[in-house]
Amino acid sequence: MFSKTYICKMIQVQDKIISIDIFQKHFVCDLNACKGACCVEGDSGAPLLEEEKSILEDSYEKIKPYMRKKGVNEIDKNGVALYDHDGDLTTPLVNNRECAFAVFEKGITKCSIEKACLDGKIDFKKPISCHLFPIRIKSYSDFDAVNYEKIAVCKSACKHGQKLEIPIYLFLKEALIRKYGEDWYKELLEAAKLLV
Repeated sequence: MFSKTYICKMIQVQDKIISIDIFQKHFVCDLNACKGACCVEGDSGAPLLEEEKSILEDSYEKIKPYMRKKGVNEIDKNGVALYDHDGDLTTPLVNNRECAFAVFEKGITKCSIEKACLDGKIDFKKPISCHLFPIRIKSYSDFDAVNYEKIAVCKSACKHGQKLEIPIYLFLKEALIRKYGEDWYKELLEAAKLLV
């Protein structure tokens, strides 16, 4: 059963403290408008979990054929993961800008990891931080803080989500279940009903 605890516009589901924005803000990616800018913009690569680094190391040879030469060169030089200036484990960047795993197709940025997964070469879709975006999770000793990260390049996704009336927690159903499981997501849906 979920705990209906509000803390500064937040709600608790099990040991996850969730920003109310996850329920109230609308979001649906619109690649034709943003061109996949989230894989290019920012000051560091995609955040990684330690276990994801191992998965990428084990899967790299199967991902490599989907990558750009510049991305391969960067990873051959620095590995599949490195620590950024904040001390966070991330994917490396090409040109100090785009994720080394990013590829460009008809002007749209896509993920070579996801392409390898969709082709059945690996069973790892992409880093959970990418799958959950625009949700960002910060883990503490007693709980996870689940927040919405608003960035300018996602303006079109916000408009698209508003038009379709799809809140973040519904748009990211698959990713949230991947992260926390079906039972937790069912409790999240129950919590969402109380906010209507």
